[in-house]
Amino acid sequence: MRNRPIPGSAGRVRPLRLLGDPVLHAPCGPVTDFGPQLARLVDDLFATMYRASGVGLAANQIGVPLQVFVYDCPDDEDVRHLGHVVNPRLVEADGVTVRGPEGCLSLPGLEAGTERFDHAVVEGVTVDGVPVRIAGTGFFGRCLQHECDHLEGLVYADRLTGLRRARLLRAARRASWS
Repeated sequence: MRNRPIPGSAGRVRPLRLLGDPVLHAPCGPVTDFGPQLARLVDDLFATMYRASGVGLAANQIGVPLQVFVYDCPDDEDVRHLGHVVNPRLVEADGVTVRGPEGCLSLPGLEAGTERFDHAVVEGVTVDGVPVRIAGTGFFGRCLQHECDHLEGLVYADRLTGLRRARLLRAARRASWS
């Protein structure tokens, strides 16, 4: 059995972009260069995600407007899901709609009840261009939808309405990082 490095162990931690940064609010472009820079980006995403104690991280959250995200996220049965997706497409989001607490590394320390489907399927490729199809339910399904939203220029606050949205945005304005 070949020893594989721990994801992110060769990466460098990059600064996180925070709510209000224009890169978080614009759709990301597709990856067209599958060279060593892409592999470094994925390593950096893992390193940054782990440092910030996250379960997922999209490339635009570190200022790179490309369609890439990484994840290390449990599902509701505590099964660990670990990987990355390049040029992901959310091809299924269905099942019951669940409102659950959702946070984001680009809104540190804040969370709000956010509606998401209980099941999601994402298709894309790996850094090597190999097709992947990832299905998730529960918390992991929420993570897949959340990261795909980032690549479309959305943060979870954009999914909130009414009082819930107003409270989150007020808290964000008052946050020490704002």
